[in-house]
Amino acid sequence: MAISLSKSSFPAPGTMIEIEGLTKRFGPLMAVNDLSLIVAKGEVLGFLGPNGAGKSTTMKMITGYLAPTAGRARVCGHDVETDAIAARSSIGYLPEGAPAYGDMTARDFLFFIAGVRGFKSAQARERVNAAVAKTELESVLDQTIETLSKGFKRRVGLAQAILHDPPVLIMDEPTDGLDPNQKHAVRTLLRAMAADKAIIVSTHLLEEVEAICTRAVIIDRGQIVADGSPDQLLARSRYHNAVLISVPNAQSDAVMARLKALPSAANVEALRRDAGLIQLTVFPRKNALLIEEVSAIAVREKWDVRELHSDAGRLDEVFRAITTPDSARSRANAA
Repeated sequence: MAISLSKSSFPAPGTMIEIEGLTKRFGPLMAVNDLSLIVAKGEVLGFLGPNGAGKSTTMKMITGYLAPTAGRARVCGHDVETDAIAARSSIGYLPEGAPAYGDMTARDFLFFIAGVRGFKSAQARERVNAAVAKTELESVLDQTIETLSKGFKRRVGLAQAILHDPPVLIMDEPTDGLDPNQKHAVRTLLRAMAADKAIIVSTHLLEEVEAICTRAVIIDRGQIVADGSPDQLLARSRYHNAVLISVPNAQSDAVMARLKALPSAANVEALRRDAGLIQLTVFPRKNALLIEEVSAIAVREKWDVRELHSDAGRLDEVFRAITTPDSARSRANAA
């Protein structure tokens, strides 16, 4: 649900990003529809949604790269349209694709960005060196950007976004193209910077939300359909507090019957596995905690348990349940 904002609510204490009634049309297509949102200092907001949901369009309007059809956005109290320079100076923006000047070396490009941001000589070197160290770019500084791998190009884009140490970071797929070690390094960097900034991260990687985000917003057809902490979204999953238990096939009928009889169990599903095992998933009623009860029964009944754990929930399942499939979206857009 979108947050309803009145004029008197601007600015709220600690607020870094304020969006009110933001709307964008491209001809007959409504890309973003009356979207309102507040992001406070210290928040890392995961911005999720299917392809075409309006995520990138929203981020472009916040950063001033795209004018809204209606509504307004403020960054650190500055309106992105009427006070554009002040708003943009408060933002570090990593757009999709990490565009840059391909014939420049990484070093030259970062010094160019430092100059655009108003830093000169010693101060520019200090800013560039700090950004390079944080993004681990030392080994490719003198290569032209067009010769870099996708991962290094992404890290050059990240370096330019954080070079001026802005209070607001807006990042579109910041770990796209990075290997697992590089993803870990970027996520660690974002977590380290989060206390003093407001950060919006658009991503398709749901594990990234759990790894770095304090809050997640899911957008669909240009509107917010979910807004909460990762734990709150996980609690909406049918797997939240479900118990997974694996036993030999020979015990499966007796174990399933006993589990189905539990008053706090809503349902039990079975999945055959290799090595003569069956995995049973016990779904709770009203998010009841089942793990201790199932563990106690397993000990008492002397089941040959090979696996036993509780599921926190699955963001992918929540995401699918509340967003429009791509096929339905295509039909709606064509209508």
